[in-house]
Amino acid sequence: MPAGRTRALVGLIDPGPLHFGRGVIALQDIQMIYVVEFPHQGNPRAWFAFDKEDLARKVHARHTGEKLIFGTATPRQLLAAAGHAPESAAARSEQAAFFTLGETHGWDTTLYRADYLLGDGVYDAEPFSEFEACVAAIAADLQLCRVYMSDDAATAALYGDPLYSPDEGFHAHMALREQLIAMEVIADDL
Repeated sequence: MPAGRTRALVGLIDPGPLHFGRGVIALQDIQMIYVVEFPHQGNPRAWFAFDKEDLARKVHARHTGEKLIFGTATPRQLLAAAGHAPESAAARSEQAAFFTLGETHGWDTTLYRADYLLGDGVYDAEPFSEFEACVAAIAADLQLCRVYMSDDAATAALYGDPLYSPDEGFHAHMALREQLIAMEVIADDL
């Protein structure tokens, strides 16, 4: 990624969770994935995914608009989809952006696109995962999003992160708590 550009995947780093909204991603071995969404208005909501693939399926099902969640292509493939080849005379004038990508990165270099992560229609040669792109899509319209990569990380956050304090963070606490109870990670002690 070019110097100065910072991906949107930022949050307060804590062993176990992936925070979205303030800091950096920490990826590690994954068990169950828990997502807590904090909308700009209304109460937080939580949900889970069995693994990265399940999370991707759920995100793709929710985001059916024109934005691309994750995709890869080479500059040659992009030109071909527009009906051109690097050698064609019209390619440079009619598809200048794709032509520039090919000259800059090489015609057969895999480029990555994730509209929620990089911006609409932006391709980048720096690799990133579909999981990162999906997390960006989840968090796109939220005030804050927290993604916990294991039962232990979600449980530790529930009882240790001030964001989930039973007083000020009551609704967030209850949302995450209900998911952990549903997955039989913690007991319903109320």
